[in-house]
Amino acid sequence: MVEVKVAHLGVERDTNTPIVVLQEKEGDRLIPIYIGHAEANAIAMELADVKFERPLTHDLLQQVIIGLGAQLSRVLLTRVEKSTYYAELELRRDDHVVQIDARPSDSIAIALRLKAPIFASEELLMTATDNDQAPTDSPGARRLDSDALKQYLENLDPEDFGKFTP
Repeated sequence: MVEVKVAHLGVERDTNTPIVVLQEKEGDRLIPIYIGHAEANAIAMELADVKFERPLTHDLLQQVIIGLGAQLSRVLLTRVEKSTYYAELELRRDDHVVQIDARPSDSIAIALRLKAPIFASEELLMTATDNDQAPTDSPGARRLDSDALKQYLENLDPEDFGKFTP
């Protein structure tokens, strides 16, 4: 497993679809994931340190994890199947470890709130770079072939990317 971080959060201008781009911490490989607007909003709010008076869903889950005496030890982006990413939340409580299936976008939003590291499998990093379709966590997202995706990400300019605003 390779540790990754949120490198970019924005909206693809052609489709108005939010996209989160993860980058390996000790390298330059990228994983672009098209996500839903609600999840993008949750990630953006945490990145901007925006807090609401009442907890939203990801804040509520954070409070539940803490309230049960557990810790989110890490998020694992495990695989991609049929252009869909899969993730797991790894929770620890005392000597018990539980892995819970979750969407990557929700997992990222929760990891940011709980300051937990995010990991991607080596295979997943290679798939994101070599695959002929960009995997997605959101239905209806546009697919790019591998050359177009690589060129798009390499030439990414914040002006072109479109900033996601909650």
